[in-house]
Amino acid sequence: MKSFLIIGAGTFGHHLCRELAAQKCEVMVVDRNAKPLEDLVNVVTSAKIADCSNIETLRSFDIPSFDACFVSVGRNFQYSLEITSLLKELGAKKVFSKADEDIQAKFLLRIGADEVVYPEKDMAKRIAIAESSDSIFDCMPLTEDFGIYEINVPKRWVGKTVVKLDVRRKYNLSILALKIGAQLRPLPPVDHEFTDSEHLMVLGRDEDIRRVIDR
Repeated sequence: MKSFLIIGAGTFGHHLCRELAAQKCEVMVVDRNAKPLEDLVNVVTSAKIADCSNIETLRSFDIPSFDACFVSVGRNFQYSLEITSLLKELGAKKVFSKADEDIQAKFLLRIGADEVVYPEKDMAKRIAIAESSDSIFDCMPLTEDFGIYEINVPKRWVGKTVVKLDVRRKYNLSILALKIGAQLRPLPPVDHEFTDSEHLMVLGRDEDIRRVIDR
C-alpha cells in the first residue's frame, strides 16, 4: 500500500485526499488551520494541524517514508516554495507542487519540485478543447502538446477497419479504446470496422487530432 503526504487542504488538496483514499492508499493531510480538515478526518489515515514551513515539524513526519508528497497550499506562493525546498532537503522521494502560473512553476522546479501541477490551467484547457469542436467530447491533457481525446469517428473512417486505415502511420495517432454509449472497449482488434454510432479514445497531438476531425 502506497502512502502520501498532502500539505494544504484547499479544494485541490481535498479532492486529492479523497481520490487517493478511494484507491486504498494511506494519506496524511496537514494544514495550518483546523477548519479545512474537519470533513477529511474520517477519510484519510491521519489529519494534522501544523505549520509545514518549520523543518522540525516536517522532520517529525518522517518524510522519506512517503511515496510522494504534494504541496497544495493555496495562494501563498512563498509558503509553497519554502515547503517544497524543505521536503527535498529532508529526502522526499517525489514532490508535486501546485502552481497557478508558469513563472511559479519555473521557481518550484528550480528549488526541487519533481513535477508541477496546474489544476485550474489543466481544467481550463480541457474545457476549451472540448468546447471548441463539435467532434471533440472530452480531453485529458498529458503534456503541452499531447493528450487523450474522445472524438467522433470521422465520416471517411466509417465502414473501414483499424488495419486498413493504418491510423498510427498515416495520422500519427494511437487508438486506445472505443466508446459505445457508456461502455468502453479498450484496444479494439485490427479487424474492427468503425461505425458512426461510436466514439474513439485517441492518444495524440492536438494538431494531429484537429487535422483528422476538421477534414
